[in-house]
Amino acid sequence: MANNILTKLAKVDEQLFLSVFNDASPVWLRRSAIGFSKSGDGGLYVAIFLSFWWFTEQAHFQHLAMSLLVGFVIERPIYFLVKKRIARVRPCDCLVQGAYLVPSDRFSLPSGHSAGAFVVATILTMYLPEFAGLWLVWASGVAASRVIIGVHYPADVVIGAVMGSSCAVLAVMVVESI
Repeated sequence: MANNILTKLAKVDEQLFLSVFNDASPVWLRRSAIGFSKSGDGGLYVAIFLSFWWFTEQAHFQHLAMSLLVGFVIERPIYFLVKKRIARVRPCDCLVQGAYLVPSDRFSLPSGHSAGAFVVATILTMYLPEFAGLWLVWASGVAASRVIIGVHYPADVVIGAVMGSSCAVLAVMVVESI
């Protein structure tokens, strides 16, 4: 029974992927997706961390920087363990040809870009709630871009987002308790 449910969910996930990723996508959408995806490669995270750590003296912002660091210390090992354990083949390797970017590894679940973007967006939202809309739109753009460019199924990015947000909340709790 459980296997049957998982098979049906995988089929729905494939159909959702195929409805988003296709050659008929307008050029502006592809370019925007590539831009969002690249913004989640990691360089922006380092810049945010360094700017809050070194350029501010307020404890509030130093806690933000420390929460980002702790968030990734929690999230990255979970991400690598889950990705290796589940070993879901990327849609661009089994379902379609011609992803718009070459992925850095073979497996798709969970989406590391989505997890990382939601670690950052959730922590920024917790410390700077007045910009919550901006952070969450950006993180959602990173997640959606991974489907649009053809390297992840929708479930991969949703699970990555939930994982990243959960790790972020845990990180803030740890840092604020110290």
